[in-house]
Amino acid sequence: MSRLPIAVAIPTKNEGLNIAEAVTSVLGHFEAVVVVDSHSTDETAKIAAECGAEVIMYTWDGGHPRKKQWCLDHVRTDLDWILLLDGDERIGPGLLAELRQVFADPAAPKPAAYDIPLGYWFSGKRLRHGYTIRKRSLTDRTRCRYPEVGDLDAPGIGEVEGHYQPVADSVGSLRNPIEHQDLDPVTAWFERHNRYSDWEAWLEHHPEVKEQVRRVKSRQGQLFHKAPFKPLVSFAYMYLYRRGFLDGRAGFDFALAMSFYRWQIALKSREGKTV
Repeated sequence: MSRLPIAVAIPTKNEGLNIAEAVTSVLGHFEAVVVVDSHSTDETAKIAAECGAEVIMYTWDGGHPRKKQWCLDHVRTDLDWILLLDGDERIGPGLLAELRQVFADPAAPKPAAYDIPLGYWFSGKRLRHGYTIRKRSLTDRTRCRYPEVGDLDAPGIGEVEGHYQPVADSVGSLRNPIEHQDLDPVTAWFERHNRYSDWEAWLEHHPEVKEQVRRVKSRQGQLFHKAPFKPLVSFAYMYLYRRGFLDGRAGFDFALAMSFYRWQIALKSREGKTV
């Protein structure tokens, strides 16, 4: 079977537990699979190379472009289409089949990017009800670019773009999900979201940057951006309205964890006002 005319770029740092499954899920199906590694201190780069991926070392210079835009600018630029895949994500048969349908006719007009749903796993279980998110993971790099948001000095994010989407003049949607299945222990989730909450709290004290981010967030993110009492709203939305209770204990734990994340942001923001 012919390979899809897409370059898969996998930005990584210390994804040793996850990278093999990410690479093997796409290898042989796409024209190129490139791991862009930020000098991991574990065996991420070694494992990726052994699995058959090309490995490029990346060093951030502290400015723009950040890592994902750098991938759009430098990874296999002979291919217009690029799929950005996190180190703890993988592509399943359903999405592969759908992509083959989309790219069956190379001459057919296509939007500048595609939003793809995320199949989220938490504490070892696939969440099917409480959490829905779509990522603009597949882009035509000639018609799409990440915004240069003024948060270079913000804590918690660093080399990778924050929680905002690349900007495209036209966007399509795919039905089958990218599977986000982090094999790291749940403590890694809390450590990561602790850093994210530093960034979100920083935004609360920089309204001009916060507005930049709001404009380039997903529609769901923009709506939640305006909600009062975010920890309570988050839990009620995920656990009750989106029926997260149907996912059992994992659904409750995840709704509570996300509510705690929103509370962290609010608490850190209030603390910042008194410093």
